[in-house]
Amino acid sequence: MTQISTKPASTPATTVAATAAPAAPRTWTELKPARKASIPEGLWLRCPSMMIYRRHLEANLHVCPECQHHYRISASERVKQLADEGSFVAMFEGLSPMDPLKFKDLKAYKDRLLAEQIKTGAVDAIKAGRCFIKGREAMIVCLDLTFMMGSMGSVVGETITRAIEDATKTKTPVVVVSCSGGARMQESGLSLMQMAKTSAAIARHDDAGGLFISVLTDPTTGGVTASFAMLGDIIMAEPNALICFAGPRVIQQTIRQELPEGFQRSEFLKKSGFVDKVVPRSGLRSEIARVIDYAGG
Repeated sequence: MTQISTKPASTPATTVAATAAPAAPRTWTELKPARKASIPEGLWLRCPSMMIYRRHLEANLHVCPECQHHYRISASERVKQLADEGSFVAMFEGLSPMDPLKFKDLKAYKDRLLAEQIKTGAVDAIKAGRCFIKGREAMIVCLDLTFMMGSMGSVVGETITRAIEDATKTKTPVVVVSCSGGARMQESGLSLMQMAKTSAAIARHDDAGGLFISVLTDPTTGGVTASFAMLGDIIMAEPNALICFAGPRVIQQTIRQELPEGFQRSEFLKKSGFVDKVVPRSGLRSEIARVIDYAGG
């Protein structure tokens, strides 16, 4: 006779299995990883009228081949464009900006200087030296818009003054290419003193019979315009460059009148007699050499 046990069957320790958590939904990037950009950054640039391939722009002296818009360039690039290849010898490179006023706005001036020096690789907003321009010897000085908007502090003013004084002694023509936001506010009155110092050096150069060619580029404003930039024996300007002391918006708000079209641009200033000639970038070397020849430099 079969005996039936009434003892309940033993249950394993894992009788109640833990309920697995639901899987998290997959994101779109997991389903379809982001593709690498097929066009490298900075390969194309936007000009006021179109998109332009960077290499085409560089090959055309940083001027748009379609609308002739003149892009802003650094002092190093300007020297490379104007000086005969291998002829430029840098001078006055031992000058470094100081912070005697311990100036501080949103950032301490010394920290701002350090950041600009790291970014640009330059000590200050200027490059000066001797070179040949189409075989004509000249002292060339270029302000650097990439360094604190080309603003004029003590180093910029001292470099310009030394360059002019050296050219006076050696009877060499001086070519200054200006592009600046004006006097550097972080140096306060010290920067304003550079206006008088550079102007006095130019006066002595003129008394000695020296030639001073001033080239104005976009933008040339503030204390730079109010001093050496407008004291050239010959004043040239690149097309459509903004040349002024105070900007058009400030003037319009002050006099409460509509300003003429193209006000404070190089073509307008030529019509008004402030600029002798508007010269496209491609013609600057030839025009400067022609003026040096005409003046007997």
